[in-house]
Formats: sequence, structure tokens, C-alpha cells
Amino acid sequence: MKLLIPDNIHNLDLRKVDLNLTLELTVYKEKMKELKSRLRTLTFQAKGGSRPIILVFEGWDAAGKGGAIRRLTQEIDPRLFEVHNISAPNEEEKRHHYLWRFWNRIPVKGHIGIFDRSWYGRVLVERVEGFAKEEEWARAYEEIFLFEEQLVSFGAILIKFWLHISEDEQLKRFETRKYDPLKRWKLTEEDWRNREKWNLYVDAANQMFQKTDSPKAPWVLVSANDKYYARKKVLETIVSRLEIEF
Repeated sequence: MKLLIPDNIHNLDLRKVDLNLTLELTVYKEKMKELKSRLRTLTFQAKGGSRPIILVFEGWDAAGKGGAIRRLTQEIDPRLFEVHNISAPNEEEKRHHYLWRFWNRIPVKGHIGIFDRSWYGRVLVERVEGFAKEEEWARAYEEIFLFEEQLVSFGAILIKFWLHISEDEQLKRFETRKYDPLKRWKLTEEDWRNREKWNLYVDAANQMFQKTDSPKAPWVLVSANDKYYARKKVLETIVSRLEIEF
């Protein structure tokens, strides 16, 4: 029997995200100090439990995923988490089902797995850039939904973030990286080419939200034009969820 995937549960749409949300530096520092303290306590509580925590970060190039992850991990015992920076699959991984390499990275009970990019590449970059056939990426929504359903049934706490910025903000950040010798390595020709397909990625992301958002594996769209607001929003979401779960 075909799985009935929930459609548009939270009516998530990148075109409707308010990108004008900001946070003053003094407020940001105060909030982050409080959130980090709560997060530190919660992750130690999780260590003694029987549930893995999985955090997925998707979003535009230069949207601030790395910065958000760094702030998140500053207060967590390094023995309790692992960050997975996901890039294109290698030759060995290409010989398996695309989810194989992610099963191998799922954290054990009491630990935290943080994914900088994830299995959603199948319905994002692989779809838009033509690395996957239409029948492959169209089938992937159901495969991903079942994959996450199994993780949640196992006891995993799964939170998925999309960090959203405007085209103009991305261009400004690209230009900053271009002339900063310490950040220039982050910028590639592929990043510039992807900008030309902005609307295609918006359409792909919106369909992805509609097909894979669920109450136990929700998508959280983060307004990220202002980095302070985005970082606070990410930690706030994680802390609130963990306080409910634990």
C-alpha cells in the first residue's frame, strides 16, 4: 500500500518568510548566554537517556549554517556530538542507495548528530542540477519520509532547519568572502552558478517542505539575513524542543 505523505502541514513557503527580523547585539549576547546554559544542561540529560538527537541544517550558500553550528556546539561536551559536513558522494557511496551513507552517520543513543547538508540533497541540488533523474528525486520524498519515520520510531529527536536569506544578502556575503583572504576558500564557481537557478531552488525547497514536514520531524524556516537573529532562533528552537522531550 502506498504511503500517504502529509502535504503542506505547516504551509511552509520561502517566499513568505519575513527576512526583516533582527536582534540587537546586546540582546543577542544576553539571550545566547541563557540559551547556551540551558542547552548544556539538556545535552547532559540526553547523555543519560536512550534517545539520539539529529539536527539537520539546510539552506542557501552563505546563509550562516556553519556559524549557527559553531555557536550550537560551543557549550556541548565534544564527546557527545559529531558534525557531518556532507558533500558530493564518493565512488563507493555512489554504488549504494543514496541513504546508505547517512544511515552510517546516525548517532548512537544519548549522542547528537549534526548534519551540515543532508539526505535532502537528493531533492535539492541533485534535482535542480540534473544529477538525479526525475523518477529518482520524485521517489525520494517517500523514501526520506519513511527513513525519518524509522528514526523517530526508534526514539530519535529530529529537528530540521532551513536558513533563509535574500538574493541581495547572499550577493553581499559572496562579495565579502571574495575579498577576504580568510574566507575566500569558502567561495567556489559552483556557488556563483547556483545563484542563476535561485527560483528553481526555491520551488524545489518549497515542494520538499510540503512533502517531508511532519509533527515529529518538523521543518523550521529561519530568517537569516540577520545572523544574530538566526543563531538565537536556532538555539531557541533546539532548547525548547529538548525541554519538551526531556
